[in-house]
Amino acid sequence: MSLFDSLKSAFQSSGASTSRRIDVEGRFARQRTAVTGTMAHFYVAKDREHDDRMVGIKILDIEKMELFENRFKGLKKPSEGEIALSMHHPNVVETYEVGLTMKGQPVLVMEYIAGPSMQNIVVQKQEEHVSGRRLKLIRDMAESLKYVHSMDYIHRDICPRNFICLPGSTGVKLIDFGLTVPATPPFMAPGNRTGTPLYMSPEIVRRRATDRRVDIFSFGITCYCLISFEHPWQGEILNGRAALHHDTSPPQDLLERCPNVDPRLARAVMNALHPDVEQRTTSMDQFLHAIGNVERVFVD
Repeated sequence: MSLFDSLKSAFQSSGASTSRRIDVEGRFARQRTAVTGTMAHFYVAKDREHDDRMVGIKILDIEKMELFENRFKGLKKPSEGEIALSMHHPNVVETYEVGLTMKGQPVLVMEYIAGPSMQNIVVQKQEEHVSGRRLKLIRDMAESLKYVHSMDYIHRDICPRNFICLPGSTGVKLIDFGLTVPATPPFMAPGNRTGTPLYMSPEIVRRRATDRRVDIFSFGITCYCLISFEHPWQGEILNGRAALHHDTSPPQDLLERCPNVDPRLARAVMNALHPDVEQRTTSMDQFLHAIGNVERVFVD
């Protein structure tokens, strides 16, 4: 069986909701293209079969999927569709259906979130979207990652791009399980260097063994960026080489960059993004406990 057929089988293996063909062109009225990512095309559409509700359509690129899935031959890795369908949490995007387009491309139909991407908020320094709401967003992000870890998965691509805010930035949801793997020894072995470089942990960069703490590192950087609109390893290099600095030079302390941040929150964020995995926050429960008594991000 070719890998193409294996990928199709993976999307067909977990029940009726994943085995059906989905007539994307006939059923959905495209509204706008939202993102063209490294492994998929994503756009917003009206679902004619469900009273024109707005949905997100993600069509996966078969060739790029093959390159990624080749890393896990023989390990019975669940497909992105299977993983996404298993996730049900208020802070995680809901996936409604998984199947194949009429052309045989894996497709996911998911909840559409109308708010801004956290990536845009951070890059464009849109203070108006997060003023007074940062702590709620940080807790929501933490709860989403805690849930993913409780489901025995490692997300592997935690970054602002993969958090979408609700309208009014009243909350946030985690998206995109394209790089997600089970939190089991075969998938935590050294060698899988995937993710977003600016948020990638030293263990991934150096091709060492991994565990859930790679996500905690990326989460810490995401929180730091949300609070300060700057990166803890701020520099001119924005490509894959940027991640090489994460264990060769120290991050700028959050309290130095933003002296009015609650010290308890600043300490929790810096512990989460610690380059030494043995000194890093061990779990999302630990992070949430550390900020349990924090009432606001900025103090007088």
